[in-house]
Amino acid sequence: MADIHIQREHGLGLAEARKIAFKWAEQVEEKFDMECTYEEGKTEDLVSFTRSGVSGTLVVTKDSFDLNAKLGFLLGAFKDKIEGEIVKNLDTLIAKKPAAKKAAAKKKVA
Repeated sequence: MADIHIQREHGLGLAEARKIAFKWAEQVEEKFDMECTYEEGKTEDLVSFTRSGVSGTLVVTKDSFDLNAKLGFLLGAFKDKIEGEIVKNLDTLIAKKPAAKKAAAKKKVA
């Protein structure tokens, strides 16, 4: 089995991070045929995901995303590619939020 651990710090706060995590869960369900469950908490949320050969969690807090996944034997051979895809998707979702805020701020100034 191969393990993947990805941690991303952010300054979005829990409400915005929650929106990103929910969007991420929707994307992996659609693109990778994952089954996701989303549990909201007071200080952190937990997204659990699974499919044949993969299981893991994404912990969402006001200042970080912490993803842990276990890949089965067959998918373990593709660990680097899978990890790269997860990083790309998560980083893209995180990057969209600050850009949207900057665009809104520019519109107010103009």
